Amino acid sequence: MIQTWSLQTNLVIEICSLLTPIVKLQQAAMAVKREEAVVATNSTMIKRIVSGVFLMLPLMLCSQSDSTEIYRKRVLESVELDFLSSYYEQSGANAAVTGGIGTEQLDDATGTIVVSIPIKTDAILKIDAGVSAYSSASSSNVNPFDGQRNADPFVASSGESKSDLWSNLSVGYVHHSFDRNRIWSGKLSLSAEYDYTSIGISGSHAWLLNRKNTEFGLRASAFFDTWSRIYPIELRGPEQEDDEDEGFDLRQQVITGNPNYQPRFTELPSRMRNSYAVGFDFSQILSRKLQASISIDMVLQKGLLSTPFQRVYFADIEDSFVEGFHLADDIERMPATRFKVAIGGRAHYFVHERLAIRSFARYFVDDWGIRSITTSIELPIKIGDALTVYPSYRFYQQSASNHFNHYNQHQSTQQYYTSDFDLAQYTSSQWGLGASYTDRFSRLRLGPARLKSIDLKYYRYDRNTSFSSSIVTLGVKLSLSKNTK
Repeated sequence: MIQTWSLQTNLVIEICSLLTPIVKLQQAAMAVKREEAVVATNSTMIKRIVSGVFLMLPLMLCSQSDSTEIYRKRVLESVELDFLSSYYEQSGANAAVTGGIGTEQLDDATGTIVVSIPIKTDAILKIDAGVSAYSSASSSNVNPFDGQRNADPFVASSGESKSDLWSNLSVGYVHHSFDRNRIWSGKLSLSAEYDYTSIGISGSHAWLLNRKNTEFGLRASAFFDTWSRIYPIELRGPEQEDDEDEGFDLRQQVITGNPNYQPRFTELPSRMRNSYAVGFDFSQILSRKLQASISIDMVLQKGLLSTPFQRVYFADIEDSFVEGFHLADDIERMPATRFKVAIGGRAHYFVHERLAIRSFARYFVDDWGIRSITTSIELPIKIGDALTVYPSYRFYQQSASNHFNHYNQHQSTQQYYTSDFDLAQYTSSQWGLGASYTDRFSRLRLGPARLKSIDLKYYRYDRNTSFSSSIVTLGVKLSLSKNTK
């Protein structure tokens, strides 16, 4: 029995050994078929994907092109024109031309046009041209001896210095990056009037960060001025004489007080004044209603920083007069360098959709001894969708320059001296009221031009000295439409 079972077992083993290669061959064939099926399936899928990509590629490119154009909206859609004009008048009794006393009456009318031209998508070209015509009773007393009346520092003379025309031309370029997060700008300017010319160059770079909630800016500028060095008429020698000297010869005048008039005057050593400035700006949106910014400005001036026709009188020198007019002991003399630093901050708070609060504060210091504080507030109030009015108030306080003194209070032993009340100790207040009309849909047209906005402002300025002034400004912004229908 045992022998029979052993034979059967051996037979089964031999049969299995014979069948094993056949089974393995079948399994291998099935595996190959499965792999071929997977490869075929993958190949089909790849072919379908590639075909789909090639079919969709033109549509994707067209869609990308369209979306890019929509995203990269022009910085400026059309040519814009700004027409600006102002009328300014002032009065006072501390004219620097006559040594800290005398009329400061001045009237000035200004007109300016600014043309902004879009260049392709990312850039703007700006052209700014303006003229300013003024009449000044103060500067007329550079030559007070007009022969029509006795010379008087409180009365305007008919001298050629009583009026002048100032003109200015500047060309600027502004470029925005592809993503609108960086802005570059540059400007070249030229201005002139009868006694000086000025050439200026400036540039800036701004970065927008944190989804445009943060902005950092850097500014720099340089101005190169040339003076004509026009001196008070009694101090001019033959080499400085001009048309204003006609009919006036100091040697033929009757001098009262000290008849031995011998001023210590010498010509200023330079005709040039250069100014270099850098500034830094940082602003941050702090919440949906609050935005704040801070700025730092530094200015270095070198060269002729004295005004050649401003008189100075010394207390330790006996006074000399012609027709009751005090003859100058010397002209204003100031250091050949001046360094100024100003740190300012702004905060804008939107109370609600009809009212906002704009505040500003600044601290100023220079190496001439002046320290000043400025604060201001403006309250834009929306009246309807198109009209906004904004009352404002500004307070200013400064200390006097180390080189300032009042009329006839300087000493002849001093190195530097001025009686210009702009460098004196004083406080001032300025009240203002403005109105702005914005034509949001450009409904008003003037031929090819569409009205964008009109701004009208009035400011009244008063010092705690005798000085006061007022100014009215008007601005009109137009957009040149491509479609004139």
